[in-house]
Amino acid sequence: MTNRVSYAPQDFERMCEQAERDHESRQVLVLLERVKKQIAARENSENVESPKPPVTAITAKAEVLRIPARSAPFER
Repeated sequence: MTNRVSYAPQDFERMCEQAERDHESRQVLVLLERVKKQIAARENSENVESPKPPVTAITAKAEVLRIPARSAPFER
């Protein structure tokens, strides 16, 4: 038989609680790093102006090509 160290139940509970806190703090750090990267990427993309497509109004020709929401053959 091997000699095993047996912890008192209170010590084991404390160790479990500490492990949970450590795990949660690591998760928070990972999330913070991810948010920092996203903010940096957003700031970089805002500094570089990307060409935006021009806004066009609907012309009379385009209105003719549009399909109506309700067409007569399908109405009762």
